[in-house]
Parts: sequence; C-alpha cells; structure tokens
Amino acid sequence: MPAGGLLPLFSSPAGSGLGGGLGGGLGGGRKGSGPAAFRLTEKFVLLLVFSAFITLCFGAIFFLPDSSKLLSGVLFHSSPALQPPADRKPGPGARAEDAADGRARRGEEGAPGDPAAALEDNLARIRENHERALREAKETLQKLPEEIQRDILMEKEKVAQDQLSSRVGFKMLPPVDLAPLVGAIDREPADATIREKREKIKEMMKHAWNNYKRYAWGKNELKPVSKGGHSSSLFGNIQGATIVDALDTLFIMKMKDEFEEAKAWVDENLNFNMNAEVSVFEVNIRFVGGLISAYYLSGEEIFRKKAVELGVKLLPAFHTPSGIPWALLNIKSGIGRNWPWASGGSSILAEFGTLHLEFIHLSYLSGNPIFADKVMNIRTVLNNLEKPQGLYPNYLNPNSGQWAQYHVSVGGLGDSFYEYLLKAWLMSDKTDLQAKKMYFDAIKAIETHLIRKSRNGLTYIAEWKGGLLEHKMGHLTCFAGGMFALGADNAPEGLTQHYLQLGAEIARTCHESYNRTFAKLGPEAFRFDGGVEAIATRQNEKYYILRPEVVETYMYMWRLTHDPKYRKWAWEAVEALEKHCRVKGGYSGLRDVYFHKESYDDVQQSFFLAETLKYLYLIFSDDDLLPLEHWIFNTEAHLLPVLSRDIKKVEVNEK
Repeated sequence: MPAGGLLPLFSSPAGSGLGGGLGGGLGGGRKGSGPAAFRLTEKFVLLLVFSAFITLCFGAIFFLPDSSKLLSGVLFHSSPALQPPADRKPGPGARAEDAADGRARRGEEGAPGDPAAALEDNLARIRENHERALREAKETLQKLPEEIQRDILMEKEKVAQDQLSSRVGFKMLPPVDLAPLVGAIDREPADATIREKREKIKEMMKHAWNNYKRYAWGKNELKPVSKGGHSSSLFGNIQGATIVDALDTLFIMKMKDEFEEAKAWVDENLNFNMNAEVSVFEVNIRFVGGLISAYYLSGEEIFRKKAVELGVKLLPAFHTPSGIPWALLNIKSGIGRNWPWASGGSSILAEFGTLHLEFIHLSYLSGNPIFADKVMNIRTVLNNLEKPQGLYPNYLNPNSGQWAQYHVSVGGLGDSFYEYLLKAWLMSDKTDLQAKKMYFDAIKAIETHLIRKSRNGLTYIAEWKGGLLEHKMGHLTCFAGGMFALGADNAPEGLTQHYLQLGAEIARTCHESYNRTFAKLGPEAFRFDGGVEAIATRQNEKYYILRPEVVETYMYMWRLTHDPKYRKWAWEAVEALEKHCRVKGGYSGLRDVYFHKESYDDVQQSFFLAETLKYLYLIFSDDDLLPLEHWIFNTEAHLLPVLSRDIKKVEVNEK
C-alpha cells in the first residue's frame, strides 16, 4: 500500500511535517488526493465503525431476557420514589402501605417511609434484576437454536390454551343447581339481652355503611375523619372494595335495601377492563370471594358472572416456570411480578396459598377445570419440596420452584395458607385427604418448633428465622385459635381435646393483648421477651386497624364450646370499638392503642364490614345461622358452601 494511504490518518495540516510533504509529493495535483480529503474519508470510516460498535453493545443488552427490567434498573438507576409502590404498613408482616392502607404483605427490612431502607430495597432489586438477566442470558446461550425455538413454541401454546379455556369457561357458564340454603336466614335470639346486643352490632354496620355511602360511594374505602374516599394501591384502578366486601354481611343482617343498592352498583359499575396492577391475593379474597358468596346467598346471576370474569383476569398470574403465581398482576397486559422486598422477588406463602377455596368454586361455577388445575399444581410443587423441620418457609421462588430464605410465621406472610389447608378439606365434604394430611403435618411441626409458653403461662406462637425464634406474635396470628378448634374434631386419635384446649389458650393470650392496652383493643404485634408479656414494645407495632382475627377466634370458640366468656370478651371489643374507633363519619383505626388520647388513622377498612362486624354478629346469633358443618368462611369471612360429595365432578366442555 502506498505510504500516503496510511499517513494522512496521523498528518498535520497541509504543508507541514511529514504527512504534508509526502501527501503533496505523491498526490500531484489530482482533486481529492490531498491530506484534507484523506482525513475526511477516514473520519467517516471511523464513525461507521464506532456506530456499529455502539449498536452491537446496546443491541446485546436489548436482546437479553427481561431487558426492560435490566435497562430500568442498571442503566437509569431510578429513585425509589419512581418505582412501583410495594404496599407496606408498619408491623410484622402483612398488608398495606401504612397503617391506613390495609393488609398488603411486606418485608421487615426497614420501617415504612425509611429512605435508607427504600434505597437498600432499590439497590437489591437492581442487583437481583441484573443477576437474573445475566443468568438467563447464559442459560439461553447454552441452548441449541432448535431448543430455544421449541421453548418459545411451547410457551405460546400454553398461553393460547389458557386463553382458550378461559374464554370458553367465561362465555359458556353452565346452569348451576343451587341447593336450598341452609342457615342463610335465622330467627331472632330468644334471650332478650343477646337480641339487644346483636341489634347494636347491626346498628354499627348501618353506621359504617351509611357513611361510606354518603362520603365515599363507589370508592374502595372510606376516610371517616376527613369524610372522603380512600383507595389503596392493592386494587389498582378497580373500585368498590367496600361494596363487594360487605355484600354477604348486608344479606345475613337482613339489610335488604342496602343489599339491593349494592347489587345495582355491581351490575352497573364494577369494571375489570382496565390497565391496573393489582394484588392477586387481595383481589381474590375480597372481590372474587365476596362475589361468589353473594351469588350463593342470593342466587343473583350477576355475581357469578362477575366472579368468573375476574377469575379469568387473574389466570395470567400463574404463567411462571413453576406455576407458583406472581403476587402482582396487570390485569390488562397479563404481566406479573413479585413484591421487590420479598426475599429476592419471591412469591409469598400466605398469598399463593390463599387461592384454593375460591378457585375450586370458580371451576364449579364456570364448568371449567382450569381454576382448580392451577391451585392443585401449587399443592404438587409444595409436596415435592423438602420442608425444614417440617415447616413451610414464607418465601418461594416462582422461577426455580425452591424455597428462598427460611422465615416461618403463622402470622403475616404465612397465616392463611394453613387456614386454607384445613378449610379445603372441610369444604370438600372431607374428601380432600391430601389437604387434611398437609394440615395436620404442618400444625404438628408448628407446635414442636413455634408454640411456647411465657413465664406466666400465656401460650403464644413465635416466628422462626433460620432456626432462631423471635418471641413475637402478631394480631394476624390470633386467627389460629379458631383454626385449631375448628380442626380439633377430626384430629388424629387422642388429639381432639388437645387442639380444642390449644385454641382456648391462644384465645386467652390474644384477649390479654387487648386487655393490657388503654383502648382495650389489641396492637398489631406483641412480644414475650425482656420480662414483657403480650405487650407491644415498638412504636410501629402499637396500632390497630379494625382487624378481625381476635373476634374470629372468639366466634369459633363460642360455636364449638358455648363457653360464655367468649361472648363476654366479644362484647368488650364492641364497647371498645364504640368508645375509641367510632367517629361521626364511620369507624377509624387507631395509631396507638396505649395512648390515652385517640389518634386516628382515618381509614375504615373494607374488612371491618366483611369480617369484624360479621363475626361479632354471629357470636350473638344462634348456631343455626350459617352452621359450620354447611359453610366455610374464606380468609375475608366470605361464605362458601361445603361442596357435598353428592355433587358431581366438574364436567369438562370439550368444545
């Protein structure tokens, strides 16, 4: 190659130095052969090379799996304030952005609103997304092209089959032969005092409902102090949580006009066709459960139609490698994800384990087995896993199908999974023997490793973290007293009285947590260490958000023992609610149950109408109202009938 072809890359301006002299001599006077022309050409070539390099680098990133997450997390470093909110609330486990937001599951890595914790969550999420993207890219590159193509086709086929099954199940709802209702409407209690107390609880329901209707109609929940609507991010853009949650309570309290106006709102306004990211767990227990319950009680077809429609919307949450569903789902796009704080983006035991009852009924009501198939697969995954010490950790990775960190709780993050094992067996008319075995095996391990007695004889359920006990019990854990008692009659030989007694001991401990506060209402969590028993020692555990778990246990203990102390304790709770939580605009939670002056959180939770008031009403009703041998309560206290063994199995529509 002539020297002049290389030297212009390094040349000085024309006429100076080596490049200038050689370029001028060799080039003669031809146009375009001088040093300036060579510089322009080579600059253009360099620009092309550089552009190709940049395109190759960025193209590689965009072709990596989950590239959108990688780009948003690694390249742009968005601040915590710009991230999708992970609903949190103070306390030990579970549900909502803060004390006002209800029951969204959360981690325990930092206090709500803590910038350091939020930053750490964000950095952990970026690292996790980056590592997962690189890992998936490496796995993909190791596959043969035909394997990659086969995987893509199989995934497309799976999604198409689910969509087809969903459409068939929704558009072709079969006739359902509703059995005569057993105990949906009762007579007035014979005892005048009991009748008067029950009427008072009905008046509380009217006060809560009328103020919701006056100040927040159509919104998810009521702000009773500021008198406006409140919407948690748990429901995305779906509205009307209080209306759907209250349907069956209105029905059994014979509030007929209110039930009819609620039904009309559901028919005209309840809409699921929107771009909304929702909590699969919360939408299932409140909306799906509430609609199914209203259908069985009233026979109104609109409730069945809406329940199945929403169930279909939730199905894409199960599109994970293991079939363990995502916690959060955009019901328009079908894109799911998990809470970023949940142990490296894991699914949560109490969330994916609390779909079974509703999805079994969705299959029955739609004639489509897809719903039952999804939740039975969860059972299969769990049964194939080793359980540390027989316990079920709270976190499960939906991609690998393996446990994440070994944190075990019967309160927040774990609670309703165990409840649904027992109730799945009972709801099957005691034919689901797999659920029965899983339940009794689980509570045997819980009793061995988690249940302890305080120095003064209070029985409590601690939390287990990698083999170490944290001697803390949450308000959510107090449901377990009723669970132990409900399952006692069918316990392994010789253990019936033992589990009934265990339920009574848990009920006593939870009553003590109420009795040791100024408000006579229980804190979100209470501890048994440092000489303290059944008392909250941390400020972010002292609030009360109208929770139902303690009166739920009172209801089961009353029904199963008829010990009058449970009615006495329930009435104490009624008096405390009236004195400390009732305001002109409804009922509000408290920020500190130990503080002598009320500090309201200004939220009337939808579950106050669905659960707390319903359980109180049932305690002061005769046992023939919703007898336990015919009805199962989901974890939001919505009513699901026992599917008698005489009912034929769901018929698959081959079309």
